[in-house]
This record gives sequence, C-alpha cells and structure tokens, in this order.
Amino acid sequence: MAELIQPVKGMNDVLADQSPWWDRLETVAHELFASYGYQRVLLPVLERTELFSRSIGELTDIVSKEMFTFDDHGDSLTLRPEGTAGVVRAALSNGLLHNQQQKLWLSGPMFRREKPQKGRYRQFHQMSVEALGFAEPEIDAELIALSARLWRGLGISAAKLELNTIGTPESRQKYKQVLVEHFSRHRELLDEDSLRRLERNPLRILDSKNPKLRELIEAAPLLSDYLDDESRAHFERVRESLADVGVPYTLNPRLVRGLDYYSRTVFEWVTDRLGSQSAVCSGGRYDGLVAQLGGRDTPAVGWALGIERIVELMQAEGIGAGAAAPDAHLVAAGEAERRFGFRLVEELRTKLPGLKVSIGMPSAGFKAQLRHADKSGARVALIVGESELAAGKISFKSLRETKPQQLVTVEECAELLRQTRAPA
Repeated sequence: MAELIQPVKGMNDVLADQSPWWDRLETVAHELFASYGYQRVLLPVLERTELFSRSIGELTDIVSKEMFTFDDHGDSLTLRPEGTAGVVRAALSNGLLHNQQQKLWLSGPMFRREKPQKGRYRQFHQMSVEALGFAEPEIDAELIALSARLWRGLGISAAKLELNTIGTPESRQKYKQVLVEHFSRHRELLDEDSLRRLERNPLRILDSKNPKLRELIEAAPLLSDYLDDESRAHFERVRESLADVGVPYTLNPRLVRGLDYYSRTVFEWVTDRLGSQSAVCSGGRYDGLVAQLGGRDTPAVGWALGIERIVELMQAEGIGAGAAAPDAHLVAAGEAERRFGFRLVEELRTKLPGLKVSIGMPSAGFKAQLRHADKSGARVALIVGESELAAGKISFKSLRETKPQQLVTVEECAELLRQTRAPA
C-alpha cells in the first residue's frame, strides 16, 4: 500500500462538518457589507515582496521572520501575509484612486510562517473591510459600528471593543524615543523578543503577552501624553460618533498595532473565550500607506477579522451554524426505482428553484434509507418502490408530522413541497 501523503505543517483542512459556520459568517457579512456600500474585490495571493516590506515594515516580525518568500527567476515573490497592502496595491495599479473614494472588502487565505497552534495556522483566512479616500473621523466610527453589527448578526456577545489613538508618525517618533529610554533602563528584565523590538519597533513591546513584563509595561509613559492636537481632535470625534450610535468601548492606552502603516485611530475586538488568543478583529487608520506605495497622500481606514477565530468564537458561544436540512430525501427500492426517482427529483428542482433534496443509496436497503432520511432532518421522504414505479408516481411521506402517506404525481408532489417549505 502506498504511503499516505500528509498535509503541509500548519495548513489546516476545513471539513464539511465545520463549513456551515463559515457559510453563515460569509452570508451575514456579504449582506451587511453591501448595505454599507462596500464592494467585493478578489485579489492574487501572490505579490511582489517589496509590497509588504514597504508597507508592513522591514523591521516587523512579519517581514523579518514570518513571510513565505521565494525567488521566481529573479523576482522576489511572497504569499500575502495580510490583505490591506494588496487592496491598496490593486487600487493604485488599476487607477481606482484618481479623485475617487473606494469602499472595498476582501476575503481569502493569508500566509505566515508562525508556530502552528490552536486557532492560528500558517495558512489562515481573513475578511477585511477598507475605506480609501475618507479623512473624516465618522468613517472610523462607521467601520467600528459595522463590525459591531456583524457580531449581532452572528449572535456573538463575547466580543468587547478596545479603542486607542497612536497619533501621527511624527508625534509617535517622539514617543518612541521616550519609550526606548524607559525600557533601556530595565534591559535586564526584557525577554528576547522585547530586546529585539527595543531597537526596531519599541511600540510592539507594549503588546507583549509576557506576564513578567506587565509591571514594566504599565509603568511606561503613555502615548496620549505625546499626541498632536489634530490627532486628539480626530479621536474625540470618533468617540462622540460611537457614543451617538450606542457602541460601547474601553479605552486602552497600551493598544498599538504591529504594522508600520497605522496612524491615529486603532482598535481591537477581544474575547475571553479563546484562551490567550484574545483578538478576533483588529483595525485602524492608515493614512500614509497609499503614498508609501507610490500614490498620492490618501486617507484610509480598515479592519480585518480572522475567520477561524470567529468560527471558534461562534462555537464557543454555542451558536448554531444554521445549516439547513434538506427539504426532502429520496428513498428508492432498487436501481430501476432510483433511475425513475432521479428523473422526478430533477423535475421537482426545476419546478421549485432552491429545493434541497438528498438521495439515498439503494445498496443501503429500503429501511436503512428511511432511517437515513429521518436522521438527515428532512421534512419529507419521497419514496419510489415497485408500485410507485408501475404507477409513474411517488409516495409523499411526512417525517415531522403525523399525516397519512400519499401517492402523488410530480405536479402534486411539487405543490405539497411548496406548502411544507412555506414557513421558511
């Protein structure tokens, strides 16, 4: 026997028993995004490496340690580790930002060469929403309100909003110097990751999950003390807008984003239901990214959620996937009956678009097929035996109500199915 081929490390299979939760998330999100005027884009998973080194930052962990990068006959290419840079690249290379505003969303696989763990894989999936060309603080609040509405649509109650502002790159540079001085006085307390970040990206130390650094981080100077007046005013309007629409939040002065392109408003939705991996949706404003990638100065803001984590959170909260049972299940006594039943079922599907019919296997035996019909959750069993075949009809048997079995034509069957589907 040939040796089984195992999956690549960190590349996770999403099997049929899990996909209904993914379908539910996508269905709710698609309708919600459209209601806010966001349009879907489908982009390549493979981009030029410089797109991420210029946008995310060469000194970030993602670029320096986690990207899947390879040489393609002299071109350095990378599997996308996040979606925002690709959206901006697409907008620029397709001329979408010439005196235009864009509301876009993206969904698909991302890739990071991290240590695989529960809920975090080397191939993972994100859904992101991006608003390009909008400078107003109200668009920050709109995107946050949109995410809050998504949780309500999914039935999620265990996600809490944390909010902060990190100001402009200029004000942040002053703060970085003060932060380096603070942590440098306590180098002996820093772990390996924090020592590396101290020289490269000291703000990321504030995001450390090492409990031994908690007191040192809490004693660090606050970024809010170094903000410029314009960033303060912008943030105040964001907060007022969230209050106006009733979106609660917690101010977290230690909240930073790990990617270089963020500025001003930053936020995270966090939960206590998924262990140490608490963030399920993160975002903020990235006003400098378009210019960083060769365009004109263009304000922008967006967020991204991890699909695997949202699915885990739905399951942790006991939220059902809402996978619809079939409307009917075909039970056929033999091959001739199965062939006849198959033709009738196709006629029913034509008469009733969207009809869900599952088909039993004759090899399983008649009684086994009936048990399977009941287990499937179908409301009705459509039965074809010798007598039905001889009459050119089908037996209509209710599985959820006490009603007599009926021998009916395909037209009569269609009408009965229409009536049983009416409550949905």
